[in-house]
Amino acid sequence: MPPEYRVKIESFRPQLLAVARERYGREINQGPFGIDTRPALIGEKYAQRMGKGAEYHDAVMAAYWRDALDISDRTLLGTIAGACGLDEQAFLTALDDEEMLNAMLGDASFAQRAGIQGVPALVFNQRYLVSGAQPAEVLRNVVAQIVAENQG
Repeated sequence: MPPEYRVKIESFRPQLLAVARERYGREINQGPFGIDTRPALIGEKYAQRMGKGAEYHDAVMAAYWRDALDISDRTLLGTIAGACGLDEQAFLTALDDEEMLNAMLGDASFAQRAGIQGVPALVFNQRYLVSGAQPAEVLRNVVAQIVAENQG
């Protein structure tokens, strides 16, 4: 990661912490910055395929944003997968599976084409990008817009 990009991201940290606390009543205890999140993302593709995507996603997010854990650690990811009801050994094997890697890279390619440069980012109806921590009202407005378009 280029040093100037890292400085830019770090400069937004106080604002992120304030928004989380003031708008959402959440304290952020972020894990290590600049780690390789690819194993966690590949793991999510596997968890989705096994019907445990939402559980795995929530557990990894909590591990990173609440518990300040290093989600590049494969042992930690295996433990998380096991706690979500996935076979830990099969999960760890999937982290090196080319098909799972390609599925994750497909998601990354989509994000790049969509102009996503940060998180959170939500894409609605393959057309509307909502970037950053937005109030629920913003999300409701996007959904209402899509419903209105589909009815007319």
